[in-house]
Amino acid sequence: MPGKLIVRKQTLLVVSLLLLIGIPLPPMARAQSNTQSNISNRNQQQDERLTELLKEGRKLVDAGNFSGAIAVYRQAAELDSQNAKIFSGIGYLQARQGNFQEAATYYQQAIALDPKNAEFHYALGYNLANLGRNDEAIAAYQGATKLNPRHVNAFLGLGVVYSRMERYREAATVYRQVTAIDARNAKAFELLGAMLIQQDRPREAIEPLQKAIQLSPRSGSAHVTLGAAWLSLGNLAEGLSAFNRAAQLEPRNGAIQLQIGKIWKAKGRTQDALKAFQRAAALQPSLTEAHLAQGDIYLEQKDYLGAIISYRQYTTLQPQDPDGHFKLGSALKARDRKQEAIAAFEQAKRLYQEQGKSNRVRDVEKVIKELK
Repeated sequence: MPGKLIVRKQTLLVVSLLLLIGIPLPPMARAQSNTQSNISNRNQQQDERLTELLKEGRKLVDAGNFSGAIAVYRQAAELDSQNAKIFSGIGYLQARQGNFQEAATYYQQAIALDPKNAEFHYALGYNLANLGRNDEAIAAYQGATKLNPRHVNAFLGLGVVYSRMERYREAATVYRQVTAIDARNAKAFELLGAMLIQQDRPREAIEPLQKAIQLSPRSGSAHVTLGAAWLSLGNLAEGLSAFNRAAQLEPRNGAIQLQIGKIWKAKGRTQDALKAFQRAAALQPSLTEAHLAQGDIYLEQKDYLGAIISYRQYTTLQPQDPDGHFKLGSALKARDRKQEAIAAFEQAKRLYQEQGKSNRVRDVEKVIKELK
């Protein structure tokens, strides 16, 4: 029973990731000079400057320079503070960089200016869901579906959040709504299968997952979720076959490797998990979870040097996570690198204090005292 519970928890992570890799943000709205609504507030020179800024921002987006584009669009927003598309554009670019809190704030500003735009509500729900603000995400997704009753992605996002909250009946209803709108929507069947695994009903999950693959045979995430179902049923051969197929279909997708690693870890296949995490980090060096997961395995195996390297990579990418600094300190301590360990623990302590985690602060203080 404990093993099944662990797999179920890991499958929750699979479902959570599907929100990112399977349900996209709406495309970035092309902002234009909102001349008619603001003509009394801007002179011709300002309007020409606004047009230049929007063109410059688009060039930076096309070049992949999102930070530069954000800076330019912020200047544009100062000139045209009533242009909802400018704010939504900034939100989109923040989300593309994983800055979900900032993205949500900008989409809220866009909605305040254009409350009947379903895509803005959907994008807000996407970002809130990624922040774990489930109730708010539900409200945003529902706002999108009220404005556009055929908004498939908003329904799918809503189903993912319901599944995360273990509100399975509501999730199933939402997925049925999607298939009523689009009987060939593979993602709805895939998410339904993942939800059934969460409920410890892997046998029932096989059929919708196979249907998802039939409809979208090149979906790596569907094959990963099918593999998780087979493993939950104790069928290692079918599970491994599904994982291999996923890796073949999307060989450059680090997120797929990350999920394979998590499932192997849940099944106690530590070395297989480590290899998958290593592939994930190599494919996508910015994939923070892969570095953290590698570090945890190295620490368990008393490969402290490997743990130090992995945790340093993680804390570079996630400098505000106190747990990462604490784990780095633990690995450094095990290598008898006391001064570096103390520095890592001090950083963890400061961050725990900022987060109001007094119990963790006391734990770290005890460790630092032992080192001094």
